Amino acid sequence: MSETIGFIGLGLMGAGFCKRLIATGRSVVGYDLDPARRAEAEALGVVLAASPAEVAERANPVCIAVTTTKAVQAVVSGDGGILSAKLQLGAIVIDFSTTEIGVTKALAAALAEAGIGFIDAPVSGGPPAAEAGKLAIMAGGAPEMIAAVRPLAESLGLFTHMGAVGAGQATKLVNQALCLTNYVVVAESLRLAEAYGVDAGKIPAALAPGLGNSAVLQAMMPRMVARDFAPKGYARQVLKDLEMLMEAGREQHLAMPMVAQATTLYRMLVAQGDSELDAIAVLKLLPEVEQPSH
Repeated sequence: MSETIGFIGLGLMGAGFCKRLIATGRSVVGYDLDPARRAEAEALGVVLAASPAEVAERANPVCIAVTTTKAVQAVVSGDGGILSAKLQLGAIVIDFSTTEIGVTKALAAALAEAGIGFIDAPVSGGPPAAEAGKLAIMAGGAPEMIAAVRPLAESLGLFTHMGAVGAGQATKLVNQALCLTNYVVVAESLRLAEAYGVDAGKIPAALAPGLGNSAVLQAMMPRMVARDFAPKGYARQVLKDLEMLMEAGREQHLAMPMVAQATTLYRMLVAQGDSELDAIAVLKLLPEVEQPSH
């Protein structure tokens, strides 16, 4: 009998997770607010439930991958949420979303009162890495909870226990500071290459052995060169994470000038109506350059 995993949030990331879970021989019971997402997931082989509570009653662990902190709160404690379910002893919730640390800790405490374990396990890598089982997964939680889900988590990617509840989200903030500012740097670098007539398509391979290399360069510059802004992740989600970073920095009185600049640019990108494009569309904010004549 295959292991049955619950999954709440069947969008781009959730679908990637579900494909991987099914490919590794697991059954998935899922839910999403969006009927279109539910239909797409059902076509993948996900068995649909009518609410987060029903998912939690039919599967363990229950995984969450939604786009906002408010959505995570609704899944856990809203009408038809996990806390309203009749759960077996030993139930565990894994939040793969990027969620505010304070809310993460509050939800963990509420679930603990109901006898439900909780792990915050935000990820990096995007839908393709989710489907391939190559995510970076940063986890916060009690050691016994981590041990219970480790076989599942390690089938999804590199799973690192960073500390107590909240440590996963804190590590994701570090990841986002590194990653999202780099989106802007890669866009600037592409414009520089174009201004000097360099074939930008060659840059990722040419720089791969050097210190200028990064996963963002390798994944994003080819798509920027092609002006391929079809969303693998949305600009609005990047802005949400940058705003979260800004707030976290304020709480600790940190100077984060590069994060502040990236936040301003993504605010502009979303304000001009490009929220549903991929985050690499930040390139659009930097004027096209004339190719040099030879």
